[in-house]
Amino acid sequence: MRMRLFNALLATAVVAALPAAPAGAQSPLEAAGDHHSNADYVARLVALNANVTGQRAVGEARFRISGDSLTVSIRMRDVPTDVMHLQHFHGFADGRQSTCPTRAADGNGDGIIDLMETEPTAGTTMVPFHDDPVSMEIVKDTYPRASSGGSYHYSKTVSLSALQAAFGGKFSDHQLALDRRVVMIHGVRPATELAASVASLGDIPAQVTLPIACGAIERVK
Repeated sequence: MRMRLFNALLATAVVAALPAAPAGAQSPLEAAGDHHSNADYVARLVALNANVTGQRAVGEARFRISGDSLTVSIRMRDVPTDVMHLQHFHGFADGRQSTCPTRAADGNGDGIIDLMETEPTAGTTMVPFHDDPVSMEIVKDTYPRASSGGSYHYSKTVSLSALQAAFGGKFSDHQLALDRRVVMIHGVRPATELAASVASLGDIPAQVTLPIACGAIERVK
């Protein structure tokens, strides 16, 4: 009896000595907008600015969460050939729902939806999908390049908690919230003629940032 009482008191003392979790603390999965150890999200990508590319780009982006691993897989076809295609998810730091732009986004009426015209509905560029998404570097030369047949496949697995930490550091501790974002694919051939009214980011040529496909991320599992 004395031994059982001693063990019970010892267990109580050990629990009391453990540091309490901070109020409102979230696990990496909760921080990503998911409360399960496994989850799947998909964005079905449809063409933007097909009048410029002459092609109707189509594809799919998948996000698979398994424990602390996030695997991003993007397949595209009918995109401009032999071109590096920037790809990211876009959204709003305050967590508002992001949506893909429609023809109404062409504010200056030049017949082209440029990067800056997507911001009112799609939000800002957030997470890049190149060789190191956790770096959060938007300007990089390791985005996928389309084949001569106009297709490509991208796949990358990262630490979910590391990506959330990097994202929170850049966007004031806000969460990834995958199902409130859109995936956007960019890029046409350098020789593509664009009107002077087509805007880009900084001094990056508009041919590099021109949106060619977009899709909203939805949870499917």
